[in-house]
Amino acid sequence: MLVDSHCHLNYLDEPDEALRAARGGGVRGFLCIGVDRTSIDSVLALATRNDDVWASVGEHPEAASDDPEWVGAHLDAHRVVAVGEMGLDFFRDDADEVRRRQLDCFDYQLGLAAERGLPAVIHTRAAEAETRDMLVRHAGATGVLHCFTESWELAKKALDLGYYISISGIVTFKNGANVREVAAKVPKDRLLVETDSPWLAPVPHRGKQNQPAFVVHTARFLAELLDREPKQLERQTTENFFRLFSRARDQS
Repeated sequence: MLVDSHCHLNYLDEPDEALRAARGGGVRGFLCIGVDRTSIDSVLALATRNDDVWASVGEHPEAASDDPEWVGAHLDAHRVVAVGEMGLDFFRDDADEVRRRQLDCFDYQLGLAAERGLPAVIHTRAAEAETRDMLVRHAGATGVLHCFTESWELAKKALDLGYYISISGIVTFKNGANVREVAAKVPKDRLLVETDSPWLAPVPHRGKQNQPAFVVHTARFLAELLDREPKQLERQTTENFFRLFSRARDQS
Protein backbone atom coordinates (compact mmCIF):
# COMPACT_ATOMS: atom_id res chain seq x y z
CA MET A 1 0.00 0.00 0.00
CA LEU A 2 1.25 3.44 -0.95
CA VAL A 3 0.01 6.94 -0.23
CA ASP A 4 0.62 9.85 -2.60
CA SER A 5 1.32 12.45 0.06
CA HIS A 6 1.05 15.48 -2.25
CA CYS A 7 -0.99 15.75 -5.44
CA HIS A 8 -3.18 18.31 -7.18
CA LEU A 9 -6.01 16.10 -8.39
CA ASN A 10 -8.16 19.07 -9.34
CA TYR A 11 -5.62 20.09 -12.00
CA LEU A 12 -5.55 16.69 -13.71
CA ASP A 13 -7.32 16.27 -17.05
CA GLU A 14 -9.34 13.29 -15.76
CA PRO A 15 -9.07 13.10 -11.97
CA ASP A 16 -11.58 10.29 -11.49
CA GLU A 17 -9.85 8.11 -14.08
CA ALA A 18 -6.47 8.98 -12.55
CA LEU A 19 -7.71 7.82 -9.15
CA ARG A 20 -9.00 4.54 -10.60
CA ALA A 21 -5.66 3.88 -12.30
CA ALA A 22 -3.71 4.64 -9.13
CA ARG A 23 -5.89 2.37 -7.01
CA GLY A 24 -5.38 -0.39 -9.55
CA GLY A 25 -1.63 0.02 -9.09
CA GLY A 26 -1.74 -0.24 -5.31
CA VAL A 27 -2.03 3.40 -4.27
CA ARG A 28 -4.54 3.60 -1.45
CA GLY A 29 -4.46 7.19 -0.28
CA PHE A 30 -4.12 10.67 -1.75
CA LEU A 31 -3.59 14.08 -0.16
CA CYS A 32 -5.08 16.67 -2.51
CA ILE A 33 -3.39 20.01 -1.92
CA GLY A 34 -5.07 23.39 -1.86
CA VAL A 35 -3.09 26.31 -3.24
CA ASP A 36 -5.45 29.29 -3.40
CA ARG A 37 -8.88 30.61 -2.59
CA THR A 38 -10.32 30.23 -6.07
CA SER A 39 -9.65 26.50 -6.40
CA ILE A 40 -10.29 25.28 -2.85
CA ASP A 41 -13.88 24.24 -3.54
CA SER A 42 -12.72 21.77 -6.20
CA VAL A 43 -10.14 20.32 -3.79
CA LEU A 44 -12.73 19.86 -1.05
CA ALA A 45 -15.22 18.32 -3.48
CA LEU A 46 -12.73 15.64 -4.53
CA ALA A 47 -12.01 14.77 -0.92
CA THR A 48 -15.68 14.68 -0.01
CA ARG A 49 -16.67 12.22 -2.71
CA ASN A 50 -13.68 9.86 -2.33
CA ASP A 51 -13.05 7.98 0.90
CA ASP A 52 -9.33 7.63 0.15
CA VAL A 53 -8.73 11.32 -0.63
CA TRP A 54 -7.95 13.94 2.00
CA ALA A 55 -7.47 17.68 1.56
CA SER A 56 -5.23 20.48 2.72
CA VAL A 57 -6.15 24.16 2.68
CA GLY A 58 -3.61 26.88 2.07
CA GLU A 59 -2.17 29.67 -0.03
CA HIS A 60 0.82 28.76 -2.20
CA PRO A 61 3.66 31.31 -2.15
CA GLU A 62 3.10 32.18 -5.80
CA ALA A 63 -0.54 32.93 -4.91
CA ALA A 64 0.32 34.76 -1.69
CA SER A 65 -2.12 37.54 -0.90
CA ASP A 66 -2.55 40.18 1.76
CA ASP A 67 -5.65 38.37 2.99
CA PRO A 68 -4.83 34.73 3.87
CA GLU A 69 -7.33 34.68 6.74
CA TRP A 70 -9.77 32.73 4.54
CA VAL A 71 -7.63 29.62 5.14
CA GLY A 72 -8.71 29.28 8.75
CA ALA A 73 -12.39 29.29 7.84
CA HIS A 74 -11.98 26.03 5.89
CA LEU A 75 -9.90 23.99 8.33
CA ASP A 76 -12.91 22.32 9.94
CA ALA A 77 -14.28 21.17 6.60
CA HIS A 78 -14.81 17.45 6.12
CA ARG A 79 -11.58 15.53 5.37
CA VAL A 80 -9.24 18.52 5.76
CA VAL A 81 -6.09 17.20 7.45
CA ALA A 82 -3.43 19.91 6.96
CA VAL A 83 -2.66 23.57 6.33
CA GLY A 84 -0.93 24.39 3.07
CA GLU A 85 0.51 24.50 0.56
CA MET A 86 2.38 27.41 2.06
CA GLY A 87 5.96 28.61 1.99
CA LEU A 88 8.46 30.68 0.04
CA ASP A 89 9.58 30.69 -3.58
CA PHE A 90 11.97 33.39 -4.76
CA PHE A 91 13.17 31.44 -7.80
CA ARG A 92 11.39 33.52 -10.43
CA ASP A 93 10.74 36.74 -8.55
CA ASP A 94 12.45 38.07 -5.45
CA ALA A 95 11.30 41.68 -5.63
CA ASP A 96 10.88 43.33 -2.25
CA GLU A 97 7.09 43.39 -2.44
CA VAL A 98 6.93 39.73 -3.48
CA ARG A 99 9.19 38.75 -0.60
CA ARG A 100 7.15 40.74 1.91
CA ARG A 101 3.86 39.27 0.78
CA GLN A 102 5.17 35.71 0.76
CA LEU A 103 6.84 36.07 4.15
CA ASP A 104 3.72 37.55 5.73
CA CYS A 105 1.51 34.86 4.23
CA PHE A 106 3.85 32.05 5.32
CA ASP A 107 4.15 33.53 8.80
CA TYR A 108 0.37 33.66 9.18
CA GLN A 109 -0.28 30.16 7.90
CA LEU A 110 2.49 28.47 9.86
CA GLY A 111 1.25 30.17 13.00
CA LEU A 112 -2.27 29.02 12.16
CA ALA A 113 -1.09 25.43 11.73
CA ALA A 114 0.58 25.49 15.14
CA GLU A 115 -2.49 27.07 16.74
CA ARG A 116 -4.86 24.49 15.24
CA GLY A 117 -2.59 21.51 15.83
CA LEU A 118 -2.44 20.61 12.15
CA PRO A 119 0.63 19.72 10.07
CA ALA A 120 1.92 22.30 7.61
CA VAL A 121 2.62 21.43 3.98
CA ILE A 122 5.59 23.60 3.04
CA HIS A 123 6.98 24.60 -0.36
CA THR A 124 10.46 26.10 -0.40
CA ARG A 125 12.64 27.07 -3.35
CA ALA A 126 15.50 29.56 -3.53
CA ALA A 127 14.66 30.76 -0.01
CA GLU A 128 16.65 28.56 2.35
CA ALA A 129 17.66 31.11 4.98
CA GLU A 130 14.21 32.65 5.16
CA THR A 131 12.53 29.24 5.36
CA ARG A 132 14.86 28.09 8.12
CA ASP A 133 14.23 31.27 10.10
CA MET A 134 10.45 30.86 9.78
CA LEU A 135 10.57 27.25 10.94
CA VAL A 136 12.60 28.28 13.97
CA ARG A 137 10.26 31.18 14.69
CA HIS A 138 7.29 28.79 14.77
CA ALA A 139 9.04 25.98 16.60
CA GLY A 140 5.70 24.67 17.87
CA ALA A 141 4.59 23.78 14.35
CA THR A 142 5.31 20.58 12.48
CA GLY A 143 4.66 19.26 9.00
CA VAL A 144 6.45 18.31 5.81
CA LEU A 145 8.81 20.01 3.40
CA HIS A 146 7.34 18.72 0.17
CA CYS A 147 9.06 17.99 -3.15
CA PHE A 148 12.33 18.72 -1.42
CA THR A 149 15.14 20.02 -3.64
CA GLU A 150 17.17 22.18 -1.28
CA SER A 151 20.31 21.49 0.77
CA TRP A 152 20.90 18.83 3.38
CA GLU A 153 21.54 21.63 5.87
CA LEU A 154 17.97 22.87 5.52
CA ALA A 155 16.59 19.33 5.62
CA LYS A 156 18.59 18.60 8.77
CA LYS A 157 17.30 21.74 10.49
CA ALA A 158 13.73 20.85 9.57
CA LEU A 159 14.19 17.29 10.80
CA ASP A 160 15.61 18.58 14.09
CA LEU A 161 12.42 20.64 14.48
CA GLY A 162 10.24 17.58 13.93
CA TYR A 163 9.43 17.93 10.23
CA TYR A 164 9.21 15.24 7.59
CA ILE A 165 10.81 15.33 4.12
CA SER A 166 8.84 14.32 1.03
CA ILE A 167 10.55 13.10 -2.12
CA SER A 168 9.03 13.54 -5.57
CA GLY A 169 9.85 12.14 -9.00
CA ILE A 170 12.76 14.58 -9.24
CA VAL A 171 14.79 11.93 -7.43
CA THR A 172 14.67 9.85 -10.65
CA PHE A 173 15.95 12.67 -12.89
CA LYS A 174 19.53 12.77 -14.18
CA ASN A 175 19.92 16.19 -12.56
CA GLY A 176 18.41 14.97 -9.27
CA ALA A 177 21.72 14.07 -7.58
CA ASN A 178 21.16 16.54 -4.74
CA VAL A 179 17.73 15.06 -4.01
CA ARG A 180 19.22 11.57 -3.98
CA GLU A 181 21.90 12.67 -1.53
CA VAL A 182 19.33 14.18 0.81
CA ALA A 183 16.96 11.21 0.54
CA ALA A 184 19.75 8.86 1.55
CA LYS A 185 20.24 10.79 4.81
CA VAL A 186 16.62 11.24 5.88
CA PRO A 187 15.68 8.93 8.79
CA LYS A 188 13.37 6.19 7.58
CA ASP A 189 10.59 7.30 9.93
CA ARG A 190 10.55 10.84 8.47
CA LEU A 191 10.37 10.02 4.77
CA LEU A 192 7.32 10.54 2.55
CA VAL A 193 6.77 10.03 -1.18
CA GLU A 194 4.66 12.11 -3.53
CA THR A 195 3.93 12.91 -7.15
CA ASP A 196 3.12 16.64 -7.05
CA SER A 197 0.97 15.66 -10.03
CA PRO A 198 0.19 16.90 -12.61
CA TRP A 199 3.81 18.13 -12.61
CA LEU A 200 7.22 16.44 -12.37
CA ALA A 201 6.44 12.98 -13.71
CA PRO A 202 9.18 10.52 -12.73
CA VAL A 203 11.24 8.44 -15.12
CA PRO A 204 10.02 6.54 -17.17
CA HIS A 205 7.14 9.00 -17.69
CA ARG A 206 9.12 12.24 -17.62
CA GLY A 207 7.62 14.82 -19.96
CA LYS A 208 4.09 13.49 -19.59
CA GLN A 209 1.35 14.77 -17.32
CA ASN A 210 2.15 13.28 -13.93
CA GLN A 211 -0.41 10.95 -12.37
CA PRO A 212 -0.91 9.70 -8.80
CA ALA A 213 -0.25 6.16 -10.08
CA PHE A 214 3.31 7.19 -10.89
CA VAL A 215 4.20 7.46 -7.19
CA VAL A 216 4.97 3.75 -7.53
CA HIS A 217 7.97 4.57 -9.73
CA THR A 218 9.34 7.07 -7.23
CA ALA A 219 8.90 4.61 -4.37
CA ARG A 220 10.63 1.80 -6.27
CA PHE A 221 13.51 4.08 -7.21
CA LEU A 222 13.88 5.16 -3.59
CA ALA A 223 13.82 1.57 -2.37
CA GLU A 224 16.69 0.71 -4.68
CA LEU A 225 18.59 3.87 -3.74
CA LEU A 226 18.21 3.09 -0.03
CA ASP A 227 18.87 -0.65 -0.48
CA ARG A 228 15.50 -1.63 0.90
CA GLU A 229 12.74 -3.95 -0.20
CA PRO A 230 10.01 -2.05 -2.10
CA LYS A 231 7.24 -3.38 0.14
CA GLN A 232 9.20 -2.33 3.21
CA LEU A 233 9.55 1.23 1.91
CA GLU A 234 5.86 1.31 0.98
CA ARG A 235 4.85 0.26 4.50
CA GLN A 236 7.23 2.70 6.15
CA THR A 237 6.22 5.75 4.12
CA THR A 238 2.55 4.90 4.60
CA GLU A 239 3.03 4.60 8.36
CA ASN A 240 4.87 7.92 8.30
CA PHE A 241 2.04 9.58 6.41
CA PHE A 242 -0.64 8.53 8.88
CA ARG A 243 1.56 9.42 11.84
CA LEU A 244 2.01 12.97 10.55
CA PHE A 245 -1.50 13.45 9.17
CA SER A 246 -3.32 11.99 12.15
CA ARG A 247 -6.70 13.29 11.01
CA ALA A 248 -6.37 11.13 7.91
CA ARG A 249 -5.60 8.13 10.10
CA ASP A 250 -8.66 8.80 12.22
CA GLN A 251 -10.86 9.09 9.12
CA SER A 252 -9.58 5.91 7.46
